[in-house]
Amino acid sequence: MSQVTIGNSEFDRDTAVTRRATGVYEAHLSAGWTIIQAVNGGYLLAMMGRALGDALPHPDPLTITGHYLTASEPGPAVIRTEIVRTGRTMSTGTASLIQFTHDGREVERLRVLATYGDLGALPDDVRTTAKPPAIPPYEHCLGTDNAPDTPGARPAIPGSTEIADRLALRLDPATAGWAIGAPSGKGEMRAWFGLADGRDPDPLSLLLTVDALPPTAFDMGLSGWVPTVELTAHVRQRPAPGPLRVAITTRNLAGGFLEEDTEVWDTEDRLVAQSRQLARVLQTP
Repeated sequence: MSQVTIGNSEFDRDTAVTRRATGVYEAHLSAGWTIIQAVNGGYLLAMMGRALGDALPHPDPLTITGHYLTASEPGPAVIRTEIVRTGRTMSTGTASLIQFTHDGREVERLRVLATYGDLGALPDDVRTTAKPPAIPPYEHCLGTDNAPDTPGARPAIPGSTEIADRLALRLDPATAGWAIGAPSGKGEMRAWFGLADGRDPDPLSLLLTVDALPPTAFDMGLSGWVPTVELTAHVRQRPAPGPLRVAITTRNLAGGFLEEDTEVWDTEDRLVAQSRQLARVLQTP
């Protein structure tokens, strides 16, 4: 067996995978990235991304789509990868995340299809109408470390458990009214984002970033968590060091489902990642 090379941060250790055979990786889903009792979808996508980055000949995820089949639980897991196609500049593969029940039955938690390339080799021509989100300065945004001590003023995330301790999250006050019972109703969420241990962002951690903020459903006045059905992330550039700015919007909630469109910007005002996900709404006011 061979462990895929990782860094020293908690994120790197907790997304580590060990190659057991060609295309087969052992993993351990850490309880440190749970929401209520389920493991966060962005964390799972990053772990799958790490396995695919070892299996494929290109280093960086360009696009990755995950279908979340059943809720993952902390504990051991197996990731099985398959190379679909390799080319000169891009390669494509699939991966499945498997856990086992107490009676030994196999349960597939997540299935992924991804295309990898080399972000450092992409042309630097940028033509865009996209603009970074207007977020107040970091020190003026709300986190659990700087929110007022007034009862109800801290932006606690309903149902959030261990994952909150691993994120350096500062919410735009304009999208944090839900924390004090005054949601805007617009379906927006904006924040400064980083990892609590200070690890700088990279293409792999961006897969966590696109699914790590409180859901826009909170800003729409809904309670309860919003499990992901499908999530597609596009990684556009390798991010510069420092905190990221994340903006999420929902335009349509219907039939018990909503979409979330996410943009991630780095400290050099570059759009480094985008995503769209479909999620279920389990509770209403």
